[in-house]
Amino acid sequence: MSTPGTPLPAALIPDCTELEAHRAAYKSAKTNDAIFVCIARQGSRWKVELDAFSSSGPSIPEQAVAVLQSAIEVLVADGTVTQANIAPDYISIRAIEGERKAREIAAALQAAMHGLRQLYIAVPVPRGRA
Repeated sequence: MSTPGTPLPAALIPDCTELEAHRAAYKSAKTNDAIFVCIARQGSRWKVELDAFSSSGPSIPEQAVAVLQSAIEVLVADGTVTQANIAPDYISIRAIEGERKAREIAAALQAAMHGLRQLYIAVPVPRGRA
């Protein structure tokens, strides 16, 4: 088991295909003050969802969101995913070919979101520049 608030390895990303699993995973993320992350089957493909509102940290600044956006744009451009939505505190990616790839993407994005948030806490962007 990982330390509360730290990103999960790919193998531990919860499968929230069922609504009850989603509720339990979100509750666990809130309890552990962690960024919520899950995968879910949608037909023959998979979806990744991240939600930073489950944790008490600050919103990620626009400059950091741009880094995540760039990575997701590469996934869309190369056909790994077909649809993605990104905001400072929420990411949703759909139509991923397999569960293994969905887990890999979910773990990487959660770790990046967590790391960018920690960096922003340590080195805050001056007001008016965020």
